[in-house]
Amino acid sequence: MHNTELIVFIIYFIFMIAIGLFFFLKNRSGGEKAYFLGNRQVNGLIAALSAGASDMSSWVLMGLPASVFVAGLGKVWIAVGLAIGTVLSWIFVAPRLRSFSIVANDSITLPQYLTNRFLSKSKVLQVICAILFIVVYAIYAASSIKACGTLFNTVIGIDAKVAMYIAAAIIIVYTFLGGFSAVCWTDFFQGLLMLIALMLAPIVGAFVIKNGGGTAATDIVENFWNPLPSGRLDWKSISSIITGLGWGLGYFGMPHIIIRFMAIKSPAALRRSRVIGSIWTCLILAFSVAVALVGKKLVGDLDDSSVVFITMVRKLFPAVVSGILLSAILAASMSTADSQLLASASAFASDVYRPIIHKNASNKEMMWVGRIIVILVSIAALLIAANPNSGTIMSLVENAWGLFGAAFGPVILLSLYWKRFTFVGAVASILVGAIVDALWLIFLAGSTGVYEIVPGFICGLLAGYIFSKCTKVSPEALELYDKGVAYDE
Repeated sequence: MHNTELIVFIIYFIFMIAIGLFFFLKNRSGGEKAYFLGNRQVNGLIAALSAGASDMSSWVLMGLPASVFVAGLGKVWIAVGLAIGTVLSWIFVAPRLRSFSIVANDSITLPQYLTNRFLSKSKVLQVICAILFIVVYAIYAASSIKACGTLFNTVIGIDAKVAMYIAAAIIIVYTFLGGFSAVCWTDFFQGLLMLIALMLAPIVGAFVIKNGGGTAATDIVENFWNPLPSGRLDWKSISSIITGLGWGLGYFGMPHIIIRFMAIKSPAALRRSRVIGSIWTCLILAFSVAVALVGKKLVGDLDDSSVVFITMVRKLFPAVVSGILLSAILAASMSTADSQLLASASAFASDVYRPIIHKNASNKEMMWVGRIIVILVSIAALLIAANPNSGTIMSLVENAWGLFGAAFGPVILLSLYWKRFTFVGAVASILVGAIVDALWLIFLAGSTGVYEIVPGFICGLLAGYIFSKCTKVSPEALELYDKGVAYDE
């Protein structure tokens, strides 16, 4: 069984590399816009599944099921918050961000858009964003690499660190070669695989349990089947609900997700993407929770709750099928890591290297700078993942998600829906949101039980409003705002 699953994994890796090589040969003369944004020619279906797959990393197959498997339905609020957040993001952020990024000097990165939105010559905002991207994406990508290590160690017995090196190398290769187009197409196939795997495992598992094939668990916590963790509406339950719903705030400012909105080729394609992407995400989240609940009755107690999906699949299916379904973990890990690496590379190359270090850099030079950043961030992520004290897959994702959502969510919403928003307000919003998020995590998250993204997001929103009220907005920026609103109408 181990050998069969290994062969399936190898075939999957070869397929991913082949996609990267194809787009490398296709776009090698395409320049910076082709490498970092696919020339804004991504169709609706690819954009929808790519946005979803880049969002739903390995945590949706390992981290979220592990949380529900241990704590019960009280953790379902995370899935509810994310489902609401993704739908609202497609409705309110996607159309305007696509339009505004085009009228704002055809911006190809999020920091570029935020600077061009205010017609500012200052590079302060771009540099702040690029630094945050590189640091936070190293942490975020570490969770994906860590998941690959757990998968290979559990299924095949390969040393976890060796498996991490292999997974990081594969991700680097196809991201390095193919850029945004390769990332979108690999994410498309990986999104389909994730959905099939997450649907099959709990459905087949439920049939097996019905026919008496389950294993009784002995470590079920009190109120496991109650969405209120304490069994009543006290602060423990309220903070759990606030925290879960707070996860949805992250969608408004997650750079590797909303960059897909900027790449969609037409308003019609965007409308198709909105429907497909929202349905896909809601299904993924629902079946992720189902994996934990069905798994509790199917496999009983586990020493490591993060392998509940792996254990279920290996128990329910023959080797070839389990190999294919377990490749969904590779899909989830790689589809998110590649997007994060590309987002950090594009931010540094377009927002730091060209405007500050080498103003006359050619398109070819920009692409190679981006590729070098892909390698450096991958190495940093690998070092974090290999550190035994780096935390769980879910905790790594939670920290990165919170920081991005608090720093960029408010500024994106204000830039798209408030005409009076200023450049100073944007800088203040990002800094305050990030700082409050980090301080809350360090000092107050444990005692309050409230996820740090919630106070960080609120403070970032307030900072953007207050500092904008204290500064002037140029007539040109007001005119650009009107153009953005009217672009697709």
